Amino acid sequence: MPYEWQDRPDGGKELTLWPYRSLPKRGFVVFIALTAAMISLPLFALLGSATLWVILPFLMLAVAAIWWALARSYRDGQLQERLVLAGDVVRLDRHAPDGSVQDWQANPYWTKIAIHPKGGPVEDYLTLKGNGREVEIGAFLTPAERRRLYGELRPLFGARL
Repeated sequence: MPYEWQDRPDGGKELTLWPYRSLPKRGFVVFIALTAAMISLPLFALLGSATLWVILPFLMLAVAAIWWALARSYRDGQLQERLVLAGDVVRLDRHAPDGSVQDWQANPYWTKIAIHPKGGPVEDYLTLKGNGREVEIGAFLTPAERRRLYGELRPLFGARL
């Protein structure tokens, strides 16, 4: 699961969520190396000809484009959400890849958690509502993961609904 719970020293709980990564950093390096090697195999037949120098820049451009796309995917995957339940405050912080932070906080007594199976931007849209605002949580999770997270969060807010 791309989230984990931690107990806080003050007796509260902290939930950290992040997008799933199917390709670890080591896999990134291996994939680029294998792609470059496989693209260069046909070039051996062209060694010593002028055609090699015509095709080579395009193949290098293809490897560079794959590198750029995967690096961009890693940068976008640096998104992180943190939900803190401590005393009389529930706080949600969303740290975007560009360094910006969005935050929301409310009194947990008045906070409601809801899952919207249909009608949201994603299937099983998970929201927290309190302090006059409704905010999403875990939009990057799969629908099954959001349902599971809802089941874990519901008891924390259940007595307050």
